[in-house]
Amino acid sequence: MNRTTLSLIAGTTALAAVTGFAALTAPDASGTDTAGKAAAQLPVERTSLLCPAPSTSDLAETTYTSFTPVTKGAESGGKAELRPAVTGSSGADGEGDGAGKDEDRSTARSGKSVLKPAEPGKPVTGETSGGEAPALVGTAEGRYAPGWTVQETTEVAAGTGRGLQGVNCTAPDTEFWFPGTSTAADRTDYVHLTNPDDSAAVVDIELYGKDGALKSEVGEGITVKPHASEPILLSTLTEAEQTNLTVHVSVRSGRVGAAVQALDDKLGGDWLAAATDPAGSLVLPGLPKDAKEVRLVLFTPGDADADLKVQLASPSGLITPAGHETVHVKAGMTTAVDLGDVTRGEAGSLVLTPTDRAVPVVAAARVVRGKSGEEDTAFVPATSPVDTRVTSVGNSAKGTTLSLTAPGGTAKVKVTASAGGEGGTTTRTFTIKAGTTQNVEAPVPSGAKGTYALTVEPVPGGAAVYAARTLTATGDVPGFTVQTLPDDRGMVAVPDADEDLAVLQR
Repeated sequence: MNRTTLSLIAGTTALAAVTGFAALTAPDASGTDTAGKAAAQLPVERTSLLCPAPSTSDLAETTYTSFTPVTKGAESGGKAELRPAVTGSSGADGEGDGAGKDEDRSTARSGKSVLKPAEPGKPVTGETSGGEAPALVGTAEGRYAPGWTVQETTEVAAGTGRGLQGVNCTAPDTEFWFPGTSTAADRTDYVHLTNPDDSAAVVDIELYGKDGALKSEVGEGITVKPHASEPILLSTLTEAEQTNLTVHVSVRSGRVGAAVQALDDKLGGDWLAAATDPAGSLVLPGLPKDAKEVRLVLFTPGDADADLKVQLASPSGLITPAGHETVHVKAGMTTAVDLGDVTRGEAGSLVLTPTDRAVPVVAAARVVRGKSGEEDTAFVPATSPVDTRVTSVGNSAKGTTLSLTAPGGTAKVKVTASAGGEGGTTTRTFTIKAGTTQNVEAPVPSGAKGTYALTVEPVPGGAAVYAARTLTATGDVPGFTVQTLPDDRGMVAVPDADEDLAVLQR
């Protein structure tokens, strides 16, 4: 028997071991089972989250909150941890500096955990102060992974960016859009890039202003070391001062987490999370009802202009803001529209739909609220609808507003508060009428001490629903922060598979 025959037999045996139990069931000869079975929704087994460095201010007080909802069908074992990222120098030539790489990895892996996540169903918090707190790299496995959510909330007492800043720690990806950034003289905007992996990531940052792309060779080929985080000041990438910019982060190799910290000299600041992928229709949920100023920033990455109808989903239905019925977005250029106090004392969400043909667009809103001299700023990016479940952490009984929007039809949702203090979970169900936004009275666990988590689950059969959460500072520092709530990605579709050794005979 020659070597080729032996290799073929060995390969066939190995294939049988793997595919004999994982092959998709083939249709029978009669053709009566030609349609594949629907994919099963199963809990994810591993989740990665990346938290940017919270602040460089010595006056910063930061709280981290971790929570994993109890998920039916999840594994019984597992663990979760958050560890400091390495602080390193980035490169612009696409070639990482190999010196000290092993030392950097060792530092990241042996760094003391700043927060030990609790078992599923129980939120846990950790705190740090000052401007030296590092970015965090988090991993959850087994029963800790499905829907794992970490919130980073920072109070800054004075100075640039004063107020309340909040961000959901994000999963790594390869592309991000941030409409609403700025290189104006009164703004200090950083894009934070965090690499969770063992190999370097190479990233390009593109800037688009009112007249199109801004030249920036410095933004090409930025190297982010393994397990490291890099804050990139946008004003170092271009000499142009522009009030409204769109930032595009694309990853050539590897993957990163990305978020923009947008700080204003007078109007406070907040984190700008990445907008949802470019789409013809967009929803920006959860505008505060007492917003003083709302600025809508849009960008279309394609070659065609976009024309969009602008509507506000209010508690009573969809309305059109006077004087802003439509907006024209030129291809490759950032467009900004000042909507003023568009919510006029009521809950609201912006709904953008094409007036004619659909052209993919990204969008975000900058919101200013507060008394004169004590204003703060937050950002509301366009987001995706709730699919299976969203999770919101770091909520408090007095400072939390949960906003739900159903622009296309009536939706019913179940909202559950996690156990807090000595109390157990509490659940309420809400009906959101078609075309409306409702600031719902979310349940609060009895005996709650500190913060708690909320999960939002659509009831099957209803229309798409979008969610956002506003936190308002209740201490000496006035401020607020808004987080849109896309699906927590705790479930994944797995194709139905059965044993079928017949596939090996074909």
